[in-house]
Amino acid sequence: GIDIRILIEDIRADHPNTYKVALFNDREMRELTAISTGGGMIEVVEIDGSPVSMAGDFFETLVYTESAAKVLAYLRATVDCDALEVSAGRTRFIGIKSQAFLPDNIRKELLAMEEVRFIKQLNPVLPVMSRKNLRVPFITCAEMLEYNRGKDLALWQLAVHYESARGNLSHEAVYERMRDLVGIMRTSIQQGLKGTRYEDRILGCQSAGFQAKMDSGQLVGGDVLNRIILFVTSMMEMKSSMGVIVAAPTAGACGALPGAVLGAVSALGLSEDDSIKAMLAAGMIGVFISAHATFAAEVGGCQAECGSGSGMAAAAIVGLAGGSLDQALSASSMALQNSLGMICDPIANRVEAPCLGRNIMAASNALSCANIALADYNALIPLDQVVETMDQVGKSIAHELRCTALGGLSITKASLEIEARLNALSGAEELDLAARKFKIC
Repeated sequence: GIDIRILIEDIRADHPNTYKVALFNDREMRELTAISTGGGMIEVVEIDGSPVSMAGDFFETLVYTESAAKVLAYLRATVDCDALEVSAGRTRFIGIKSQAFLPDNIRKELLAMEEVRFIKQLNPVLPVMSRKNLRVPFITCAEMLEYNRGKDLALWQLAVHYESARGNLSHEAVYERMRDLVGIMRTSIQQGLKGTRYEDRILGCQSAGFQAKMDSGQLVGGDVLNRIILFVTSMMEMKSSMGVIVAAPTAGACGALPGAVLGAVSALGLSEDDSIKAMLAAGMIGVFISAHATFAAEVGGCQAECGSGSGMAAAAIVGLAGGSLDQALSASSMALQNSLGMICDPIANRVEAPCLGRNIMAASNALSCANIALADYNALIPLDQVVETMDQVGKSIAHELRCTALGGLSITKASLEIEARLNALSGAEELDLAARKFKIC
């Protein structure tokens, strides 16, 4: 087995969501530092005291050596790879990024060199890998519109063009991959509606009660909105019960996008293909946010999570209604504008509440913005500028209100009492607010 010790201490991290790991056995010790960038994405930024940048999108090989020149010359002459980098920190190694690990014969020749101490290998974890000389057709909304000049493609089709170039995939393969993701989302919602149980959470199953009231006509009318609320709640309950979800755009905001899109599809009697196209459109908006802002609440507050989900869903719903590309972009812009400044202050240091309500609000905002965009309301600010503003606003939010559980609802008397009760049930140590640095989730 593996013995694990978790130490909470000040490591002088530059990023608010930094992890530092030391692994050792009776032969060696390795150290690793990584940051969470939102939506389940992790970037390794340091190994054994030397800076690196690993996002899980390459096969990574580290050749530890005291004298890099000869080894580097050998690698350049024999290895076809995407990148060769010599570390510049405490430990000397050559990092190799490639589409596969080194062939066995080359590994053996390297290990036979007196300059080589040992070799470490790390597998990719992302379903779509990167590659050298990677080019995408556009990375901003303005570039996308220029690319689309004379093509008259819908937003979902532009997303297919982007993903095809990014992932070196056929258009059909991109479409089928999104079909798989939509299937997972739909299954998660369906399972959530059957009821979920999990001891270590704040909220129990509430979607069943909502559905009963909805079916019996005891709620205020609004078929599409109520279906969306039901689906958002179901997805969030799957998340809090450790069920299978798609973290789109993040785990804490996993309800808004699929709840809004699949809820609208269900209420309007639309098809699976409609769902796939809508999610592709949503994903294109997500690319712009990821490239020029953030999905991480630790960096940008809840606007980065639920706000992003709302902007993505708004564009998707416009597509479901047969709206134009310009209307989809306007809906996304307005949804993001309405979300600016949203803080992240999880109750009881769990990512459940007010997260559920904010996911519902994000989905409701998406529906409203889709409708006003379809009625040609003027968004005024182009999407690229709103995304840039979102990034700037996120950096202006106090760190106490960026998912650290040090401010807002997190430090109310009721929140602290709930946290103490849950900690007692799980056998965790007594709450020390003064020592808290980051959330527990």
